[in-house]
Amino acid sequence: MTVQLALYKGKGQIGNAAIRLWTGSIYSHCELVVDGWCYSSSVMDKGVRRKRVGPGADEISLSEDHWDQIELPWADGAATVRYFEATDDDVYGWPSLIASQVFNRNRPTEHAAFCSEWCMRALSLPVPSIFNPGTAGDQCRWLTETWCARLAA
Repeated sequence: MTVQLALYKGKGQIGNAAIRLWTGSIYSHCELVVDGWCYSSSVMDKGVRRKRVGPGADEISLSEDHWDQIELPWADGAATVRYFEATDDDVYGWPSLIASQVFNRNRPTEHAAFCSEWCMRALSLPVPSIFNPGTAGDQCRWLTETWCARLAA
């Protein structure tokens, strides 16, 4: 199973602009992509969900003009799918988002997550609530470079 981190850089709505402004990043949302399916937690979908990659109304088009994708050869796609199955009923993590991103307090909320927090949890990275889409991308790029360098050595 292949895994990528998809980072949304499109204009989006006012919430996307607020996230980009607050975080100083070009990214306002992220998804884990496993074999043609996007997994994340979304405000628009009211929490954790999965959507097929594609051009349809109920799908996510990962066009290059709106999304950057990072290959994650070190990530476990089956573990991501299992994590989704375990958290599929979870709501969007407003309390965790406000506590960790606005007030700089690491206060994860049970059965709730915001997008980058959910993705970093699915990847089994420590302290997932400290990540925003931009820092999640930075961390995943670094992990991929480190992983590839170790394989080459």
